[in-house]
Amino acid sequence: MAANAGTPVIGRRKRHRQKVMSEINVTPMVDVMLVLLIIFMVSAPLLTVGVPIDLPQSQAKSLDQDKEPLTLSVNDKGQVFLQNAEISVDDLIPKLQAVAEARGGTDARIYVRGDKKVDYGTMMKVMGRLSAAGFHRVALVTEFEQSSKVQ
Repeated sequence: MAANAGTPVIGRRKRHRQKVMSEINVTPMVDVMLVLLIIFMVSAPLLTVGVPIDLPQSQAKSLDQDKEPLTLSVNDKGQVFLQNAEISVDDLIPKLQAVAEARGGTDARIYVRGDKKVDYGTMMKVMGRLSAAGFHRVALVTEFEQSSKVQ
């Protein structure tokens, strides 16, 4: 049956083990980082929480903030929102005074977001209520104005 069962076969190679690769392959890591970067760039604008308002544009710089700001929003229908809860204009002064007591006074800045389609009288009514509640540091929130030069 097998004529050369006890003799070694000539031409057979010894198996060599490959060395362990000590270098890190960074290509897959770079691919993953680029995918994560794209995901975060797309999802970041969607994370703005609050009342949907079409803000006017301005060239002013943004303000630095270190804690969650107190935000008052007025949408295009004239509805007023304190943070994310709708509130009537008549209940605005007592609510703001209660918030001021809970936060430690009216020295904090309050951010007012008003839709650009809101009439001037409604915004002045809200601003008057803010002043009556004791808030004198009012910041009006806008979007950064995009320069559109026509040539």
